[in-house]
Amino acid sequence: MYKQQIEAYFNDPRRRAELVEHISRLVRVRSVREDAQPGMPFGPGPAAALDEALKLSSELGFAVKNYDNYAGTVDLNDKDTILHILCHLDVVGEGTGWTVTEPYNPKEVDGMLYGRGTDDDKGPACAALMAMQAVKDLGVPLKHNVRLILGTDEESGSEDLAYYYSKEPYAAYTFSPDAEFPLINIEKGSYKPVFTKSWDVEEATPRVKELHGGFRINVLPPEASCVVAGLSAEAAKPYCDAAAERTGAAYELKEDGDDLHILCKGKGAHASTPEEGNNAITALLDLLCALPLAKVGSTAALHALNALFPHGDCAGKALGIAQSDEISGSLTLAFSLLEVTPTGLSGQFDSRVPICANEENCKQVAEASFAKFGLSAEGDMQEPHHTPADSPLVKTLLNCYEQYTGNKGECLAIGGGTYVHEIPGGVAFGCCMPGFNGNMHGADEHTCIADQLTAAKIFTQAIIDLCS
Repeated sequence: MYKQQIEAYFNDPRRRAELVEHISRLVRVRSVREDAQPGMPFGPGPAAALDEALKLSSELGFAVKNYDNYAGTVDLNDKDTILHILCHLDVVGEGTGWTVTEPYNPKEVDGMLYGRGTDDDKGPACAALMAMQAVKDLGVPLKHNVRLILGTDEESGSEDLAYYYSKEPYAAYTFSPDAEFPLINIEKGSYKPVFTKSWDVEEATPRVKELHGGFRINVLPPEASCVVAGLSAEAAKPYCDAAAERTGAAYELKEDGDDLHILCKGKGAHASTPEEGNNAITALLDLLCALPLAKVGSTAALHALNALFPHGDCAGKALGIAQSDEISGSLTLAFSLLEVTPTGLSGQFDSRVPICANEENCKQVAEASFAKFGLSAEGDMQEPHHTPADSPLVKTLLNCYEQYTGNKGECLAIGGGTYVHEIPGGVAFGCCMPGFNGNMHGADEHTCIADQLTAAKIFTQAIIDLCS
């Protein structure tokens, strides 16, 4: 029902112009999280973006509410709420390398709207808002309310949703257009322990004095460096050449007195897809364990790490936690952080675990593997998120997707986490169409205006089907 009316509504050129203006209005507000200020838990930028979005929603005739600048709500009617749509207004930093336009000066080029937040997540927020407007303008009778929740901290931990849901109940149905179509119903759990080992001050050479690898837990490290005392570049070079052949990484050597600085260059990737990169930490360990280092505590610890995390093992096989299941796929592991000092080490890996993983077959096994080498590990597992594919919400949303795209609707399982990871029964639904790359989080972020309009049609139908 209503497909013909919905198509006609959004095919009106005025809708396209309105959508572009609405998105642009929000993109012009720099909403990067900063230090908290009174009444602004995530800084002035996110608070200003929320204020602007609620003003826009109010101008369109919706009832709005601000939850202490953590989040805001937009209600379609005053009936009981059965559907939540979660979008966020905060953005990552602008970075460098923009060429089409400045990050907060939205610009349309060849059907694409450029600017920070156009794709993640201000564009989708406006598509959802326009869907609510369409239901209202078309006069569709509803038995229930849909509430658009506009958060301000998705990029930095989702404290916004935690605050909102501490005050309000969950809805029967929840989806977030902060991902991609068709629909994500499975998000793997995670296990990210910190492991440590210490030793006495050492004097023997050659030995590793320090090592630094990685900069963020969810990024496969593209670089790692170390300082080796008592080894020359000439002596190390044959080992570097052999390691480069084994690992595919590059090694740069620089002498500084009796110290040898080694820089290892690999290839970065997201921690949920470590096979797409080349881990510089494990590549550096591979080299160090081949060098003729002194038999001291630091050397033994590096050999232990190399045994537990051999280069190229992205599944946790050596650690003993490799596993998979049919619906959520395989465990992935990225050794992403490592610091070695003269008296110890601290490291952390990021593993995305399938539904079959639990404390017994994952956490306890990993801790036992570390203990064999005298390392201690601390960290808890995060539960996976799974909304069954045969649930009414999933079946309804996929049917709406198929109606307006002509493509087959299917469920996806991912290693990353979305805005609904902690929401019971929630799914990620849109806004990116399959195959589209809006360069989210990068320079020249953009969205396809035609795709956003299609998403708005899909959301309109979903609101009608779920709230009628």
